[in-house]
Amino acid sequence: MIKFYNSLTQKKEEFVPIQKGNVGLYTCGPTVYDYSHIGNFRTFLFEDLLKRVLLAFGYKVHHVMNITDVDDKTIKKANHEKKELNEITNKYTDAFLKDIKLLRILEANDYPKATDHVSEMIQMIEVLIDKKFAYISKDGSVFFKISKYSDYGRLVNLSNSTILNEEQLSDEYDLENVNDFALWKSHKKEDGKVSWDSPWGKGRPGWHIECSAMSTKFLGVHFDIHCGGVDNKFPHHENELAQSVCSLESPFVNYWLHSEFLTVEGKKMSKSLNNYYIISDLIEKGFSYEDFRFIVLSAHYRSKVNFSIKRKDEAKSAIKRIEEIRQRLLDISNEFSNNLPNEANDFNDALMDDLDTPKSLAIFFNWVRLTNQNIDQKNTSEEEAKTGN
Repeated sequence: MIKFYNSLTQKKEEFVPIQKGNVGLYTCGPTVYDYSHIGNFRTFLFEDLLKRVLLAFGYKVHHVMNITDVDDKTIKKANHEKKELNEITNKYTDAFLKDIKLLRILEANDYPKATDHVSEMIQMIEVLIDKKFAYISKDGSVFFKISKYSDYGRLVNLSNSTILNEEQLSDEYDLENVNDFALWKSHKKEDGKVSWDSPWGKGRPGWHIECSAMSTKFLGVHFDIHCGGVDNKFPHHENELAQSVCSLESPFVNYWLHSEFLTVEGKKMSKSLNNYYIISDLIEKGFSYEDFRFIVLSAHYRSKVNFSIKRKDEAKSAIKRIEEIRQRLLDISNEFSNNLPNEANDFNDALMDDLDTPKSLAIFFNWVRLTNQNIDQKNTSEEEAKTGN
Protein backbone atom coordinates (compact mmCIF):
# COMPACT_ATOMS: atom_id res chain seq x y z
CA MET A 1 0.00 0.00 0.00
CA ILE A 2 1.57 3.26 -1.17
CA LYS A 3 0.72 6.44 0.72
CA PHE A 4 1.26 10.01 -0.43
CA TYR A 5 0.75 13.33 1.31
CA ASN A 6 -2.01 15.00 -0.68
CA SER A 7 -1.78 18.80 -0.66
CA LEU A 8 -5.48 18.99 -1.44
CA THR A 9 -6.53 17.24 1.78
CA GLN A 10 -3.43 18.14 3.83
CA LYS A 11 -3.00 14.53 4.92
CA LYS A 12 -1.32 11.29 3.98
CA GLU A 13 -3.60 9.03 1.94
CA GLU A 14 -3.50 5.56 0.44
CA PHE A 15 -2.86 5.83 -3.29
CA VAL A 16 -5.67 4.30 -5.32
CA PRO A 17 -5.42 4.95 -9.07
CA ILE A 18 -8.50 5.75 -11.13
CA GLN A 19 -7.75 2.81 -13.43
CA LYS A 20 -6.24 -0.22 -11.71
CA GLY A 21 -2.55 -0.65 -12.48
CA ASN A 22 -2.30 2.61 -14.45
CA VAL A 23 -1.24 6.09 -13.36
CA GLY A 24 -1.79 9.40 -15.13
CA LEU A 25 0.98 11.74 -13.98
CA TYR A 26 1.36 15.42 -14.88
CA THR A 27 4.40 17.41 -13.79
CA CYS A 28 4.96 21.12 -14.35
CA GLY A 29 7.96 21.46 -16.64
CA PRO A 30 10.38 24.32 -17.25
CA THR A 31 9.66 27.82 -18.46
CA VAL A 32 12.25 27.93 -21.21
CA TYR A 33 13.66 31.45 -21.04
CA ASP A 34 16.91 30.44 -19.29
CA TYR A 35 18.83 27.37 -18.13
CA SER A 36 17.04 25.41 -15.42
CA HIS A 37 18.80 25.88 -12.06
CA ILE A 38 19.45 23.28 -9.37
CA GLY A 39 16.36 24.37 -7.45
CA ASN A 40 14.26 23.41 -10.47
CA PHE A 41 16.02 20.07 -10.62
CA ARG A 42 15.23 19.40 -6.98
CA THR A 43 11.59 19.21 -8.12
CA PHE A 44 12.34 17.26 -11.28
CA LEU A 45 14.37 14.69 -9.30
CA PHE A 46 11.54 14.30 -6.77
CA GLU A 47 9.16 13.62 -9.66
CA ASP A 48 11.64 11.13 -11.11
CA LEU A 49 11.74 9.34 -7.75
CA LEU A 50 7.94 9.24 -7.62
CA LYS A 51 7.75 7.80 -11.12
CA ARG A 52 10.47 5.20 -10.44
CA VAL A 53 8.70 4.04 -7.26
CA LEU A 54 5.40 3.68 -9.10
CA LEU A 55 7.10 1.71 -11.87
CA ALA A 56 9.00 -0.46 -9.37
CA PHE A 57 5.76 -1.45 -7.69
CA GLY A 58 4.15 -2.55 -10.92
CA TYR A 59 2.22 0.48 -12.16
CA LYS A 60 2.18 1.62 -15.77
CA VAL A 61 2.77 5.38 -15.79
CA HIS A 62 1.70 7.82 -18.47
CA HIS A 63 3.85 10.85 -17.68
CA VAL A 64 3.23 14.26 -19.23
CA MET A 65 5.56 17.21 -18.62
CA ASN A 66 4.71 20.53 -20.25
CA ILE A 67 7.13 23.03 -21.75
CA THR A 68 6.10 26.64 -21.07
CA ASP A 69 7.35 28.37 -24.20
CA VAL A 70 5.14 31.47 -24.12
CA ASP A 71 4.65 33.73 -21.12
CA ASP A 72 5.89 37.09 -19.85
CA LYS A 73 9.41 35.79 -19.17
CA THR A 74 10.00 34.12 -22.53
CA ILE A 75 8.71 37.18 -24.41
CA LYS A 76 10.84 39.54 -22.30
CA LYS A 77 13.95 37.42 -22.96
CA ALA A 78 13.28 37.36 -26.72
CA ASN A 79 12.81 41.14 -26.76
CA HIS A 80 15.98 41.69 -24.72
CA GLU A 81 18.07 39.56 -27.06
CA LYS A 82 16.20 40.82 -30.17
CA LYS A 83 15.45 37.29 -31.30
CA GLU A 84 12.39 35.33 -32.35
CA LEU A 85 10.52 33.70 -29.48
CA ASN A 86 11.05 30.14 -30.75
CA GLU A 87 14.79 30.75 -31.15
CA ILE A 88 15.00 31.47 -27.43
CA THR A 89 12.65 28.71 -26.30
CA ASN A 90 14.14 26.01 -28.54
CA LYS A 91 17.63 26.77 -27.18
CA TYR A 92 16.60 26.37 -23.55
CA THR A 93 14.30 23.41 -24.21
CA ASP A 94 17.21 21.55 -25.78
CA ALA A 95 19.43 22.45 -22.81
CA PHE A 96 16.80 21.17 -20.36
CA LEU A 97 16.36 17.87 -22.19
CA LYS A 98 20.14 17.42 -22.23
CA ASP A 99 20.37 18.05 -18.48
CA ILE A 100 17.64 15.55 -17.57
CA LYS A 101 19.33 12.91 -19.70
CA LEU A 102 22.68 13.50 -17.94
CA LEU A 103 20.94 13.36 -14.55
CA ARG A 104 19.37 10.03 -15.57
CA ILE A 105 15.87 11.38 -15.11
CA LEU A 106 13.42 9.11 -16.91
CA GLU A 107 11.93 10.83 -19.92
CA ALA A 108 8.25 11.74 -19.94
CA ASN A 109 5.93 10.11 -22.46
CA ASP A 110 4.91 13.53 -23.75
CA TYR A 111 6.46 17.01 -23.66
CA PRO A 112 3.68 19.27 -24.99
CA LYS A 113 4.65 22.85 -25.77
CA ALA A 114 2.19 25.58 -24.89
CA THR A 115 2.44 27.19 -28.33
CA ASP A 116 1.22 23.97 -29.95
CA HIS A 117 -2.02 23.88 -27.93
CA VAL A 118 -3.41 27.41 -27.95
CA SER A 119 -6.59 26.25 -29.69
CA GLU A 120 -7.39 23.90 -26.77
CA MET A 121 -6.81 26.79 -24.36
CA ILE A 122 -9.20 29.02 -26.29
CA GLN A 123 -11.85 26.28 -26.21
CA MET A 124 -11.52 25.94 -22.44
CA ILE A 125 -11.79 29.72 -21.99
CA GLU A 126 -14.92 29.79 -24.15
CA VAL A 127 -16.54 27.20 -21.89
CA LEU A 128 -15.66 29.24 -18.80
CA ILE A 129 -17.17 32.38 -20.35
CA ASP A 130 -20.34 30.50 -21.32
CA LYS A 131 -20.69 29.20 -17.76
CA LYS A 132 -20.19 32.71 -16.33
CA PHE A 133 -16.95 31.73 -14.58
CA ALA A 134 -15.00 34.19 -16.72
CA TYR A 135 -15.50 37.63 -18.22
CA ILE A 136 -14.03 39.72 -20.99
CA SER A 137 -12.43 43.04 -20.03
CA LYS A 138 -12.61 46.22 -22.13
CA ASP A 139 -9.29 45.55 -23.86
CA GLY A 140 -10.20 41.98 -24.88
CA SER A 141 -8.44 40.15 -22.04
CA VAL A 142 -10.34 37.37 -20.27
CA PHE A 143 -10.33 36.77 -16.51
CA PHE A 144 -11.48 33.99 -14.25
CA LYS A 145 -14.04 35.28 -11.75
CA ILE A 146 -12.87 33.89 -8.41
CA SER A 147 -16.01 35.00 -6.58
CA LYS A 148 -18.02 32.51 -8.70
CA TYR A 149 -16.03 29.51 -7.45
CA SER A 150 -16.72 28.93 -3.77
CA ASP A 151 -13.96 26.32 -3.32
CA TYR A 152 -11.19 28.65 -4.47
CA GLY A 153 -8.23 28.50 -2.06
CA ARG A 154 -8.73 24.94 -0.80
CA LEU A 155 -5.39 23.72 -2.16
CA VAL A 156 -3.57 26.17 0.11
CA ASN A 157 -6.30 26.50 2.74
CA LEU A 158 -7.15 30.14 2.00
CA SER A 159 -10.48 31.89 2.23
CA ASN A 160 -11.71 34.19 -0.52
CA SER A 161 -11.48 37.13 1.86
CA THR A 162 -7.72 36.70 2.35
CA ILE A 163 -6.61 35.89 -1.21
CA LEU A 164 -4.30 38.39 -2.80
CA ASN A 165 -2.55 37.53 -6.04
CA GLU A 166 0.39 39.92 -6.16
CA GLU A 167 1.17 38.96 -9.76
CA GLN A 168 -2.11 40.46 -10.89
CA LEU A 169 -1.54 43.75 -9.10
CA SER A 170 1.14 44.60 -11.66
CA ASP A 171 -1.04 43.75 -14.67
CA GLU A 172 -2.57 46.74 -16.39
CA TYR A 173 -5.92 45.16 -17.08
CA ASP A 174 -9.50 46.06 -16.27
CA LEU A 175 -10.31 43.67 -13.43
CA GLU A 176 -13.62 43.26 -11.65
CA ASN A 177 -11.66 42.05 -8.62
CA VAL A 178 -7.94 42.35 -7.87
CA ASN A 179 -7.79 38.60 -7.17
CA ASP A 180 -9.16 37.54 -10.57
CA PHE A 181 -6.52 35.96 -12.78
CA ALA A 182 -5.88 36.15 -16.49
CA LEU A 183 -7.01 33.35 -18.78
CA TRP A 184 -6.22 35.36 -21.90
CA LYS A 185 -4.04 38.47 -22.21
CA SER A 186 -4.82 40.94 -24.97
CA HIS A 187 -1.95 41.87 -27.25
CA LYS A 188 0.36 44.62 -26.04
CA LYS A 189 3.08 46.48 -27.88
CA GLU A 190 5.84 44.68 -25.98
CA ASP A 191 4.45 41.31 -27.13
CA GLY A 192 5.65 42.10 -30.64
CA LYS A 193 4.73 39.37 -33.09
CA VAL A 194 3.70 36.95 -30.33
CA SER A 195 -0.07 36.65 -30.61
CA TRP A 196 -2.92 34.38 -31.66
CA ASP A 197 -6.39 35.20 -32.95
CA SER A 198 -9.22 34.54 -30.54
CA PRO A 199 -12.94 35.38 -30.29
CA TRP A 200 -11.87 38.32 -28.09
CA GLY A 201 -9.15 39.65 -30.36
CA LYS A 202 -5.42 39.10 -30.70
CA GLY A 203 -3.55 37.99 -27.62
CA ARG A 204 -1.97 35.07 -25.83
CA PRO A 205 -2.94 32.60 -23.12
CA GLY A 206 -2.29 33.16 -19.44
CA TRP A 207 0.19 30.81 -17.81
CA HIS A 208 -2.34 28.87 -15.72
CA ILE A 209 -4.70 27.90 -18.57
CA GLU A 210 -1.78 26.36 -20.44
CA CYS A 211 -1.35 23.51 -17.95
CA SER A 212 -5.08 22.84 -17.64
CA ALA A 213 -5.50 22.49 -21.39
CA MET A 214 -2.41 20.36 -21.96
CA SER A 215 -2.80 18.03 -18.96
CA THR A 216 -6.41 17.18 -19.80
CA LYS A 217 -5.70 16.75 -23.51
CA PHE A 218 -3.08 14.08 -22.83
CA LEU A 219 -4.44 12.49 -19.63
CA GLY A 220 -8.19 13.12 -19.77
CA VAL A 221 -10.42 15.38 -17.68
CA HIS A 222 -9.76 13.35 -14.51
CA PHE A 223 -6.32 11.91 -13.76
CA ASP A 224 -4.32 10.65 -10.79
CA ILE A 225 -1.35 12.82 -9.81
CA HIS A 226 -0.24 16.41 -10.41
CA CYS A 227 3.20 17.48 -9.17
CA GLY A 228 5.33 20.56 -8.87
CA GLY A 229 7.42 22.62 -6.50
CA VAL A 230 5.82 24.20 -3.44
CA ASP A 231 6.17 27.56 -5.19
CA ASN A 232 3.71 26.33 -7.83
CA LYS A 233 1.01 25.59 -5.26
CA PHE A 234 -0.24 29.18 -5.23
CA PRO A 235 -1.29 30.81 -7.41
CA HIS A 236 -0.49 28.46 -10.30
CA HIS A 237 -1.95 25.15 -9.12
CA GLU A 238 -4.78 26.81 -7.24
CA ASN A 239 -5.79 28.58 -10.45
CA GLU A 240 -5.36 25.42 -12.51
CA LEU A 241 -7.66 23.53 -10.16
CA ALA A 242 -10.33 26.24 -10.20
CA GLN A 243 -10.53 26.73 -13.96
CA SER A 244 -10.33 22.99 -14.68
CA VAL A 245 -13.07 21.96 -12.24
CA CYS A 246 -15.34 24.75 -13.45
CA SER A 247 -14.85 24.12 -17.17
CA LEU A 248 -14.73 20.30 -17.14
CA GLU A 249 -17.17 19.54 -14.31
CA SER A 250 -14.82 16.85 -12.99
CA PRO A 251 -12.54 16.52 -9.93
CA PHE A 252 -9.57 17.15 -12.30
CA VAL A 253 -6.82 15.62 -10.11
CA ASN A 254 -6.98 13.18 -7.17
CA TYR A 255 -3.53 13.68 -5.63
CA TRP A 256 -1.46 16.88 -5.56
CA LEU A 257 2.19 16.41 -4.53
CA HIS A 258 4.60 19.29 -3.92
CA SER A 259 8.33 19.31 -3.19
CA GLU A 260 9.97 21.85 -0.89
CA PHE A 261 12.63 24.40 -1.83
CA LEU A 262 16.32 23.87 -2.29
CA THR A 263 18.40 26.36 -0.30
CA VAL A 264 22.12 27.05 -0.60
CA GLU A 265 23.90 27.07 2.76
CA GLY A 266 20.60 27.93 4.40
CA LYS A 267 19.80 30.85 2.10
CA LYS A 268 17.49 31.27 -0.85
CA MET A 269 19.35 30.75 -4.10
CA SER A 270 19.88 34.08 -5.86
CA LYS A 271 22.19 35.51 -8.49
CA SER A 272 22.64 38.60 -6.30
CA LEU A 273 23.96 36.40 -3.47
CA ASN A 274 26.33 34.64 -5.87
CA ASN A 275 24.91 31.26 -4.83
CA TYR A 276 22.96 30.50 -8.01
CA TYR A 277 23.94 27.30 -9.81
CA ILE A 278 22.94 25.46 -12.94
CA ILE A 279 23.93 21.84 -13.52
CA SER A 280 27.01 22.67 -15.59
CA ASP A 281 28.30 24.87 -12.73
CA LEU A 282 28.32 21.84 -10.42
CA ILE A 283 30.17 19.71 -12.95
CA GLU A 284 32.83 22.41 -13.27
CA LYS A 285 33.23 22.32 -9.47
CA GLY A 286 33.93 18.59 -9.47
CA PHE A 287 30.46 17.16 -8.82
CA SER A 288 29.25 14.15 -10.73
CA TYR A 289 25.60 13.92 -11.77
CA GLU A 290 25.21 11.10 -9.23
CA ASP A 291 26.60 13.34 -6.47
CA PHE A 292 23.86 15.90 -7.03
CA ARG A 293 21.17 13.22 -7.25
CA PHE A 294 22.33 11.77 -3.93
CA ILE A 295 22.27 15.13 -2.12
CA VAL A 296 18.75 15.88 -3.35
CA LEU A 297 17.33 12.44 -2.60
CA SER A 298 18.92 12.25 0.85
CA ALA A 299 16.26 14.71 2.05
CA HIS A 300 12.54 13.98 2.15
CA TYR A 301 10.80 15.69 -0.76
CA ARG A 302 8.60 17.69 1.64
CA SER A 303 11.64 19.00 3.52
CA LYS A 304 14.03 21.68 2.33
CA VAL A 305 17.29 20.48 0.77
CA ASN A 306 20.23 22.49 2.06
CA PHE A 307 22.78 22.38 -0.75
CA SER A 308 26.41 23.35 -0.34
CA ILE A 309 29.50 22.91 -2.47
CA LYS A 310 31.06 21.42 0.68
CA ARG A 311 28.59 18.51 0.48
CA LYS A 312 30.43 17.18 -2.57
CA ASP A 313 32.75 15.05 -0.40
CA GLU A 314 29.79 13.67 1.59
CA ALA A 315 28.06 12.58 -1.62
CA LYS A 316 31.19 11.10 -3.14
CA SER A 317 31.92 9.13 0.04
CA ALA A 318 28.39 7.66 0.08
CA ILE A 319 28.53 6.69 -3.58
CA LYS A 320 31.98 5.17 -3.08
CA ARG A 321 30.56 2.96 -0.29
CA ILE A 322 27.85 1.75 -2.66
CA GLU A 323 30.35 0.98 -5.42
CA GLU A 324 32.69 -0.81 -2.99
CA ILE A 325 30.06 -3.10 -1.46
CA ARG A 326 28.81 -4.02 -4.91
CA GLN A 327 32.33 -4.96 -5.99
CA ARG A 328 33.05 -6.89 -2.79
CA LEU A 329 29.92 -9.01 -3.29
CA LEU A 330 30.78 -9.59 -6.96
CA ASP A 331 34.28 -10.69 -5.98
CA ILE A 332 32.66 -13.50 -3.96
CA SER A 333 29.78 -14.52 -6.26
CA ASN A 334 30.47 -13.08 -9.75
CA GLU A 335 26.72 -12.45 -10.09
CA PHE A 336 23.64 -11.27 -8.24
CA SER A 337 20.45 -13.23 -7.66
CA ASN A 338 16.96 -11.89 -8.33
CA ASN A 339 16.28 -12.51 -4.65
CA LEU A 340 16.79 -9.50 -2.40
CA PRO A 341 18.16 -9.23 1.14
CA ASN A 342 15.70 -9.21 4.01
CA GLU A 343 16.26 -5.48 4.54
CA ALA A 344 14.70 -4.81 1.13
CA ASN A 345 11.23 -5.17 2.66
CA ASP A 346 11.92 -2.39 5.16
CA PHE A 347 13.52 -0.30 2.41
CA ASN A 348 10.43 -0.66 0.22
CA ASP A 349 8.08 0.04 3.12
CA ALA A 350 9.85 3.36 3.70
CA LEU A 351 9.51 4.33 0.04
CA MET A 352 5.83 3.40 0.06
CA ASP A 353 5.34 5.69 3.06
CA ASP A 354 5.27 8.98 1.14
CA LEU A 355 8.66 8.40 -0.52
CA ASP A 356 10.66 8.46 2.72
CA THR A 357 14.14 8.46 1.17
CA PRO A 358 16.02 9.42 4.38
CA LYS A 359 14.65 6.32 6.11
CA SER A 360 15.26 4.14 3.04
CA LEU A 361 18.86 5.30 2.79
CA ALA A 362 19.41 4.73 6.52
CA ILE A 363 18.17 1.14 6.12
CA PHE A 364 20.34 0.64 3.06
CA PHE A 365 23.56 1.97 4.60
CA ASN A 366 23.00 -0.06 7.76
CA TRP A 367 22.80 -3.12 5.50
CA VAL A 368 26.06 -1.99 3.83
CA ARG A 369 27.75 -1.71 7.24
CA LEU A 370 26.59 -5.16 8.39
CA THR A 371 27.46 -6.77 5.07
CA ASN A 372 30.97 -5.31 5.16
CA GLN A 373 31.41 -6.70 8.66
CA ASN A 374 30.38 -10.18 7.52
CA ILE A 375 32.74 -10.05 4.56
CA ASP A 376 35.59 -8.85 6.77
CA GLN A 377 34.94 -11.78 9.12
CA LYS A 378 34.76 -14.15 6.12
CA ASN A 379 31.21 -15.12 7.10
CA THR A 380 29.69 -14.52 3.66
CA SER A 381 29.14 -17.52 1.39
CA GLU A 382 28.83 -17.34 -2.37
CA GLU A 383 25.06 -17.84 -2.13
CA GLU A 384 24.76 -15.13 0.52
CA ALA A 385 26.76 -12.74 -1.65
CA LYS A 386 24.37 -13.34 -4.55
CA THR A 387 21.36 -12.23 -2.50
CA GLY A 388 23.04 -9.74 -0.18
CA ASN A 389 21.93 -11.66 2.90
